[in-house]
Amino acid sequence: MAVREHRLSFPLSEADARNLRAGDLVTLDGEIVITAGMPTHERLLRCLDGQEPLPMQLQEASVMHLGSFSRDMGERFEVLYLNPTTSTRFNPFMPRLLRGFRWHAVGGKGGLDAASAEALQEVGGVYLSFLGGGCTLLSHAVQDVVEVGWRDMLTHYRLVRLKVRGLGPATVGIDAQGRSLYDEEKAAVQARRAAIVAQMDAARG
Repeated sequence: MAVREHRLSFPLSEADARNLRAGDLVTLDGEIVITAGMPTHERLLRCLDGQEPLPMQLQEASVMHLGSFSRDMGERFEVLYLNPTTSTRFNPFMPRLLRGFRWHAVGGKGGLDAASAEALQEVGGVYLSFLGGGCTLLSHAVQDVVEVGWRDMLTHYRLVRLKVRGLGPATVGIDAQGRSLYDEEKAAVQARRAAIVAQMDAARG
């Protein structure tokens, strides 16, 4: 089957997210929010609990686990490069954040677990897998820093809304129908495990 390619406006709408399928390639134009922080995700949960206000509007945003090398330049916040960080670190937070903010697109590298995939299916969202180590390609797409939240945090933990053009392509690793390429690859490896072990035993014999 041929790979489907899409160039879409972000934040991603629910309709566009539900049209995507696992394995599709997506190039991003528009606005995304990035962060690489576990403390940031904990703080977002406190916002959902009403313990503190949100630093920016995040309802139906497209939030990406993209680390950055950033710096404060007086009143200006400069993002020098982007690189995906591992999303599995945030599995304990993601189902509630997805449902609470109705995020239709999240992304990073490494995928998310079954509970997060279920939440994505419920809200109509996808997980986008970015090229690990692809910072040069990804950074070139950054056009502007639109907004910065939680300046009291380390720079790469802050919530940063970016304007991007031509970001990607990213692979739809988990689609809004609940299909996860990560789960499929894991199952395929496990299915071959017995044969691999048998071959190793035979070679040692």
